[in-house]
Amino acid sequence: MTKKRKIRNILMTLLSGGFLFACSDSGKAPAAPDAAAQQSARVESTFDATAMNDIGVEFVLIPAGEFMMGCGANDIACEDDEKPQHRVKIKRPFYLGKYEVTQSEWEIVMPENPSRSRGDNKPVDNVSWDDVQTFIQRLNDMEGTRKYRLPTEEEWEYAARAGTGGTYHFGDDVTHLGRYAWYDGNSGGHSHPVGQKHVNPWGLYDMHGNVWEWVADAYRANYDVRGSDKSDKPLPRVLRGGSWNINSWSLRAAFRSGSKPDIRNEAYGFRLAFTPD
Repeated sequence: MTKKRKIRNILMTLLSGGFLFACSDSGKAPAAPDAAAQQSARVESTFDATAMNDIGVEFVLIPAGEFMMGCGANDIACEDDEKPQHRVKIKRPFYLGKYEVTQSEWEIVMPENPSRSRGDNKPVDNVSWDDVQTFIQRLNDMEGTRKYRLPTEEEWEYAARAGTGGTYHFGDDVTHLGRYAWYDGNSGGHSHPVGQKHVNPWGLYDMHGNVWEWVADAYRANYDVRGSDKSDKPLPRVLRGGSWNINSWSLRAAFRSGSKPDIRNEAYGFRLAFTPD
């Protein structure tokens, strides 16, 4: 992320009230959307609402549906790469990890744990997009399948918003962020065990903060840019969700970042997805 963009994000945090309030976890959290209403919005499905694989990764069924992707009118300001806001249709339900992949799960599949902030139930960190592809291939081989993958960027934002349209899945008020996310205002300078903050309306934890999450897509300058992923040089890949070491503005549902696929960082992690048969 460029220095100019970092400065802009800090200014946006101040404007949104983050400087005065975002570090506080006090106060009553906004009411979650009515569970019955959320359930009624889901398409009928013969699939189980949750699933667990052989290494203990828990998954939540995400329904098919439509949403507005990108930065909308409720955001104070938009980054150029979050535009234009556009309607996306998710045609098939899919499963997404309830939590970010943990270090204990990683160690079942991979020979070494690269994480800087150690803890069995902390998200694995310091992994590149390429490392994640190796993990996925080995996990698929272990289970005799080819189903596991990273979510697409569209799937990720759809699941993060969980039927809501605000800046965050809990609304637009940044003063409530500490109840839902680990970021630079409350993390103490490191990641935390998964699932300690409030869940989003579709049963997913840490969609805002804790570690950045790699997704499948190549990074583009904006949503109007089109191109092939075939290139002589490795294309940057998208990271979503923000992390424990970044400001509240960068945890917005629309916020995008990107990095070369071979880059490791102490704040880079991921969660798994798969499409049921």
